[in-house]
Amino acid sequence: MKLRFARQLGLITALALSLVGCSSAGPFVTDVTKSGENTLTIEKCYVTVSLVGYSSVEDCRRSTFKVQQ
Repeated sequence: MKLRFARQLGLITALALSLVGCSSAGPFVTDVTKSGENTLTIEKCYVTVSLVGYSSVEDCRRSTFKVQQ
């Protein structure tokens, strides 16, 4: 009986720990702007989302590219 209880408690603990964390993804393009004649600025950021619905944008980086016509 104690072994069954310990196994159930371990399973419940593992399930709870897997639901508590958050997830990070990216980088995703978050902004594209024209910054001058034939020049584009592209911003890429990492997105963090938690299971309670909170999300944040972190570690953004901008790159500038010359566009030829």
